[in-house]
Amino acid sequence: MKKNEAKLGIFYTVLAYVLWGFLPIYWKLVDHISADEILAHRILWSFIFMMGIVISLRKWTPFVQECRRIWNHKKQLFSITLASVVISLNWLTYIWAVNSGYVVQASLGYYINPLISILLGMIVLQETLTKRQWISFIIAAAGVFYLTFHFGIFPWVSVLLALSFGAYGLLKKTVDISAMFGLTIETMIVTPVAVIYLLTMPSSTISPSSFFTFDGLLLIGAGIATAVPLLLFASGVKHIPLAMLGFLQYIAPTIMLLLGVFHFKETFSFAHFISFGMIWIALLIYMGSAIQRSSFQRRTQP
Repeated sequence: MKKNEAKLGIFYTVLAYVLWGFLPIYWKLVDHISADEILAHRILWSFIFMMGIVISLRKWTPFVQECRRIWNHKKQLFSITLASVVISLNWLTYIWAVNSGYVVQASLGYYINPLISILLGMIVLQETLTKRQWISFIIAAAGVFYLTFHFGIFPWVSVLLALSFGAYGLLKKTVDISAMFGLTIETMIVTPVAVIYLLTMPSSTISPSSFFTFDGLLLIGAGIATAVPLLLFASGVKHIPLAMLGFLQYIAPTIMLLLGVFHFKETFSFAHFISFGMIWIALLIYMGSAIQRSSFQRRTQP
């Protein structure tokens, strides 16, 4: 039974990362709409879709109880509110990057995200870094600085995506909540802002007549495109080892990179190759350290 669960876990997790990897194609379909407007729709329809799932799975009562629990714990309420703001910033940056021709930079951001998470853990949670983690972080930082030095422009899109997603993961650690309830509450917190923004726009795209246009359906579908991979990931990650998750998480940025270079015809110069190469080496060192530690822990367990 456990073997079948592991296989199913791998399938769900791989599918989630593949969907995330191909997501730029979806955002390109609405690239004539501003990133902030797309974000507002993404938040609104993600919340509506998640509420539909909560109700259809008959989880309304537990959901209300979870909302009350968080409301009565101000520290957790602050953390999940801040998490909703940070993930909204991440979504906005990602949508803007894709629709402005920075898919390669976006992929770089998600490559360096695990290393940023290590750094945040050290700074905020006072975690100690191993020698290999230090080496991997220094090599990755050198790769980013090389790209900056070569083009004279700091890759802020990559760094902002990595920092925002790393901060989001850090904040989520402080709130013990399921992925389904977590996403529902996070989108619920920022939905009023999204709705006010959409209603106050000069040409509103939230009117009933706009729902049946091609753009309207794509904007509504943004909620499904957001929620489905996250739910698949939440289902799959419970049944696979952490070391395997470390490998699988690079499926999405690799697909993004290939899309950016071969499908969207973005520039991938020798300088990009050197920078990405340094980051890939850093990740190999990091993954080797993680696998070694995981293997050691299994051997020492009683």
